Order: sequence, then structure tokens, then C-alpha cells
Amino acid sequence: MDGGAGTQVNTSAAADGGGEAVGVQIQQSRRLPDFLQSVNLKYVKLGYHYLISHLLTLCLIPVMAVILIEASQMNPDDIRQLWLHLKYNLVSVIICSAVLVFGSTVYIMTRPRPVYLIDYSCYKPPENLKAPYERFMQHSRLTGDFDESSLEFQRKILERSGLGDETYVPEAMHHLPPAPSMQAAREEAEQVMFGALDKLFANTSVKPKKIGVLVVNCSLFNPTPSLSAMIVNKYKLRGNIRSFNLGGMGCSAGVIGIDLAKDMLQVHRNTYAVVVSTENITQNWYFGNKKSMLIPNCLFRVGGAAVLLSNKSVDRRRAKYKLVHVVRTHRGADDKAFRCVYQEQDDAGKTGVSLSKDLMAIAGGALKTNITTLGPLVLPISEQLLFFATLVIKKIFNKHVKPYIPDFKLAFDHFCIHAGGRAVIDELEKNLQLTQVHVEASRMTLHRFGNTSSSSIWYELAYTEAKGRMRKGNKVWQIAFGSGFKCNSAVWQALRNVKPSPDGPWEDCIDRYPVKVVS
Repeated sequence: MDGGAGTQVNTSAAADGGGEAVGVQIQQSRRLPDFLQSVNLKYVKLGYHYLISHLLTLCLIPVMAVILIEASQMNPDDIRQLWLHLKYNLVSVIICSAVLVFGSTVYIMTRPRPVYLIDYSCYKPPENLKAPYERFMQHSRLTGDFDESSLEFQRKILERSGLGDETYVPEAMHHLPPAPSMQAAREEAEQVMFGALDKLFANTSVKPKKIGVLVVNCSLFNPTPSLSAMIVNKYKLRGNIRSFNLGGMGCSAGVIGIDLAKDMLQVHRNTYAVVVSTENITQNWYFGNKKSMLIPNCLFRVGGAAVLLSNKSVDRRRAKYKLVHVVRTHRGADDKAFRCVYQEQDDAGKTGVSLSKDLMAIAGGALKTNITTLGPLVLPISEQLLFFATLVIKKIFNKHVKPYIPDFKLAFDHFCIHAGGRAVIDELEKNLQLTQVHVEASRMTLHRFGNTSSSSIWYELAYTEAKGRMRKGNKVWQIAFGSGFKCNSAVWQALRNVKPSPDGPWEDCIDRYPVKVVS
């Protein structure tokens, strides 16, 4: 999907896409439903895809057949003449061999190092932190900070949010009155980060001392010492570790962390990198009555993930995935995009995240730009040729020709759409022409864990694994949105039939899912 793919972006109420969790609504300006749903067309298109995708192989078959026929007709005298020809042209043979060896060496030395995902873990909070719908509303009323209009607004948001009754809020928010403090925020960060890391190190048997790169992202809580320093202190990581702490980068920062770790692994040989993605709610709960700032209260929940990456070739045998692509889109140069998700104080001096009326249009533009960049990297040549051909026809012959919308289901087997709100999931399902199975992981993650910010894409991947759907060679598309404004994508390829890791977030409840989400 891009500017020429027959799409347009419309603004709508932000209620379904709180904070960085944007409800992107993209509607196709022209549709031919009967034509697109034609069974005959479907099979013609599938056959065309197979034909073009294997075009090189089909062209090589006649060439190889001719070579084999010629070789089979050679007698011993012909072979002797060939040997003499090579023998008396030894200099040419040596030069060609030297060039071949030199070229191969340069290619091997300069090619990007593969980055492997050994394993990851998602934090699952204890039962006492669950926040059912009724308890949430009761506590909101008893705090005394919200007027009736704000309470009714929160009730409507929760009803349409797609969240279930088993999501979690931090300990400080369970108190009456709530007790947010720096110490409580530190405790939440420690519980989430250390809980995910303990599980990761236990499942992979990797000693913390072997970690060479550490990347931590948390948008709204950045204490001193940093969160990354807290991890270094807890696990006594080595003194020369490359440590990074990313703040203020929103729900898409998890992909940014992966991209930074990937770049570091290109420079530093034979090492491990750990990426920790989380968000902190304790000190960022909004206690005012400005409706655009109340949405995060209703959607954001406790969660976090820790990911172990490696550039060691020996780790390929035990790795789950290989990183294929990372594509990042940043619209921060535009003033409207920069301020569309903005942390500030309301008229009463209470801090919260303000959402601009231009949020949906900006998010849609970032999404289209990101997909336009990603498409040529992942789409089969058949889709690219069809899309290019329609653009040429549209440009030269008829400006009213409907451009071809590429089928991303031919590029990806699984989709992990950031579980920021129901709107973003619904609209991507509709406009990328995905099935309910493709968005099931995102929708069920939103229902079970809520919007866990940058870590939500890992809960979704864990859901796919828990369902036993990840097969060797499958490709996964993780896509997330964030303040700034950013849209980031990561593409992974499964190196084996992936089974869920021990003590996963879905281990005790996967049999209950999928559930029907009430509209």
C-alpha cells in the first residue's frame, strides 16, 4: 500500500487507539468486491504468482538439459581434448581461479552478519494485579479525581476497547487512594524487567556475563541511574558492555531496539545482545478530566519482553528466527506529526499524554510510507510487476485506472500488529485483506493483556507459537506505531518448527483462546 495504491486516510475518534496505540483508519477509495472475490481470478492470480516466482528456474531447465545432453554424448577422446585445452591455457585458468577466490573472499567479509533470535520471554504479572472491568471503574470512582463525565467516557472506552477482564495494572493503582511514587515506579520496572530476564536466562542457559550489548526501551519512565543500569547492577553484567537506554520513543520502540542491537552485532563479533521492551504505568496514570488524556488509563496495562539475539554462526542450530528486514519510518520533521502524541500538563497542572485531532491522518501517512518501503523487499516479483504495470498504465493511458493493491499474504505467513487498540487491528485487517486468523494473535493479545506498548508484538508472537502455527520457513511481520510520529516494521523467518518456550505467557490459558470479543 502506498500513495498510488488507491487508498485514502480519514480521521476518526481516537477512542479506539489510546496513547501511541493509534487507530489507523485507511479506506480504499475504489473497490470492486465481486471482481476481487472471483474464484477464477483467485486461481489465475495464484498460478501467475507461481509462474513468475519460479521464472528463473524455468529458464534454467532447458539450459541444464542441453548441457546434460551434450555431456552424455562426449567420448573419452573429447574429454582428453578438453583436458589438454585447459592444460595449455594454465595461466588463464589460474587467473580466473584467483579472481573467483578473491571475489568470494570479499563477498564473505563484507556481507551483513546474520542476526539470530535465540529466544524471548514475556512477563506475566501475578494474579493480584488483575484489573477486571468492574473493579477498574469502581476504583476510578472512589479516587475522587474524576467527574461524572470523565467516568462515563472511561466506561465507553472500556466497552469498545477489546480488553478482557484479566489485564493487569501496577500495584500502586490497586491502592485507595492510588499511591504513585518514584519508589513504586522503580518496583514496577524491576518486577517487569527482571521477571522477563530471569525467565529468558533460565530458558536459554546463557550466562549474563556473556551479554555484550544491552538495549532497554521505556517511553515514559527514565530514572537516574537508568533502567539499563538497573539491569547491569542486578545481573552484574561485564564492565565493557555496550549499554543503551531509549526513552520517549513510544510503542514502536521495541522495533527500534531490535534495529539498534542488529547494528551493534554487525560491529562486535561473536557476542549476544539483549533487548528489553517495556512501559511504566505507575507514575504516568492521569488523574485529570481532559478526555484526550484519559484514553491511556483505559488501554495501557503492565507488560514487558526480553529478547536474546546472537551473531554467532553456531547459534543458528538452536535459534528460533533469523532477522530478515527492519524498516523504520519517522515523520518527526513535520510539526503536526511531532505534536500529535504529546506529553504535557492540562489546565489543572496534571500531566498526561495529549492526542491531536490530526493523529489518524498522520498515522495513516506513516503506515503507507513504511509499507511502500517494505513492499519491494518482501513481495514476490509477481506482485511487484503487477503493481508497477498498473502504475505505468495509470500514468500513461488513464489516470482513472484503479491501481493494484499488493497481496501481503503472499509475503508473510503471520502478522503481529501492535495491539494498541481495536481500531488499528480492524482497519489493517480490512485494508490488507487479511483473514481473522491473520489478526487473531493481535486481537487476543489486546483482550488478554491489553496494550503493553512496545512489548505487545512479542506477546502476539508467543500466541502464534502457543497455537502451534509457526513452521520452518514461515515469515513474520511485526509492525508498530509510536509517538514522534513513527511506524516501524521487523520481518523474521522461522528457522525451524517453533514450539513455545517453557513458562510462556499463554501457557495456562491458550486453550481458552480465541474468544469472541464483544463489539
